[in-house]
Amino acid sequence: MDLLRAKVLSNEEIMPSTHVLALASPELGRTAAPGQFVHIRSGPTWDPLLRRPMSIYKIRPDGVSIMVRAIGAGSTMIAASVPGGWLDCLGPLGTPFELGPDSRRLLMVGGGYGVAPLVALAELALPRDCEVVLLVGAASAQYVFPSALLPTDVEYEVATVDGTLGHHGLVTELAARYLEWSDAIYACGPTPMLRAVALAARPLARAGGGAVPSTKRVELAMEQDMGCAMGVCLACVVKTRRGLQRVCRDGPVFRAEELVWESSA
Repeated sequence: MDLLRAKVLSNEEIMPSTHVLALASPELGRTAAPGQFVHIRSGPTWDPLLRRPMSIYKIRPDGVSIMVRAIGAGSTMIAASVPGGWLDCLGPLGTPFELGPDSRRLLMVGGGYGVAPLVALAELALPRDCEVVLLVGAASAQYVFPSALLPTDVEYEVATVDGTLGHHGLVTELAARYLEWSDAIYACGPTPMLRAVALAARPLARAGGGAVPSTKRVELAMEQDMGCAMGVCLACVVKTRRGLQRVCRDGPVFRAEELVWESSA
């Protein structure tokens, strides 16, 4: 983790209130991995006080790109960054996704702008001869991630809650047809979606007349409010089989079998 200043190279609005910022930072380009994030100061003053965590969307030798949805004061200020300006960043932070040595058929499930780290993962996986299916859910068509921004080898399917594009319903309803095909599953999005993915991937397989748990690699990138992003404030803890874990330091990527889900989630 480094404290650094990253120059804003470009700012493109790809969906309503959703911007992709290309940042020049050789340090981030050299050390960042899919699933990690940067913690960004919102502006030149202490209002807002807290930094905002932004997932790494693309990784280049000269830096990274991040996807920012303007939903509050801090994220709106970051989303309005002007090319040529500078952002005060901490990063890269958190644990990344891992590509297993035998993983070749990858199912990726993204909810909303949770698609961001999955794009970075797909760009890492494709040169390793992996097949990638990316399923993305959104409230409506206008918030669907543009397919033109994906590598052409990614198989892409969409679900919208209001039915204005693709499958009418939840993105997790699309996942069922790919569960047996895939040998690894990666997801990022709201907690209820992640819980549904984890439970869908958990079915028991019959072996030798008995039932044994599936050993499929399932990794989930948690979305959680953060304060310090350094593991000190404990504002972002989640329940795991090893006790409370910090999303900012022990995550944001967790193996699905590690997490303990609340019954109301």
